[in-house]
Amino acid sequence: MVLFSQERCIDLDRIKAIIFDMDGLMIDSERLYFDTERSLAADYGKKVSDETLLKMMGRNPLEAMGIYAKDLNLDISSEKLLEIRNDMFVERLRNEVNAMKGLYEMLNRFRGKLKMAIATGSPNKFLRIVLDKLKIEEYFDVLQSSDEIGEGKPSPEIYLKAAQKLKVLPSECVVLEDSCNGALSGKRAGCYTIAVPSEYTYKQDFSFVRYIARDLYDAAGHIESLMSLQREHNTIL
Repeated sequence: MVLFSQERCIDLDRIKAIIFDMDGLMIDSERLYFDTERSLAADYGKKVSDETLLKMMGRNPLEAMGIYAKDLNLDISSEKLLEIRNDMFVERLRNEVNAMKGLYEMLNRFRGKLKMAIATGSPNKFLRIVLDKLKIEEYFDVLQSSDEIGEGKPSPEIYLKAAQKLKVLPSECVVLEDSCNGALSGKRAGCYTIAVPSEYTYKQDFSFVRYIARDLYDAAGHIESLMSLQREHNTIL
């Protein structure tokens, strides 16, 4: 667990926003992706390794499917593979998506206190399904999908764009991510990045983040501690 101090808190600008990743952070979707991509490989008489699936996590969808096609030696375009994969995945998402433990509690905890956004590498149609299924759209000031992003995570583009839409500086944002690629994206954007590893990502390298949380409850507690330290610091000044 990464510890924090008042000094480490002070170099973060006053927290004004939380930006959430979606897949693997807000919802337990990685299992659905993995199952879909294993089924897709089987349709072509192939078997996809966990190593390939983990490499794909947190990336732009088209880039991820490029990795998939290369590793499986498939003579089919990334665009076509993505179209097929997405059609297969939509049904699973509609029927099987569940909120991660602590998500609703965290949203209610910071509602009205901080701006909130979603910055997901998934397309907007997936985001809309999740928002509708979980009934959480009203909590968010900004919804940023991959549809208008040129470079996927770990590029900082998506978090820079989300911060811009929130009308705050990246240094005023806390980013919550479950994957190394996503966390790198938040860090490179200049955000205070918290990792909340899932059962699929806990072995990834998160040594560069500001805090590694056990779950969303722990992440929420850490953010509240940062806000409290900032209030104390401002009072002293």
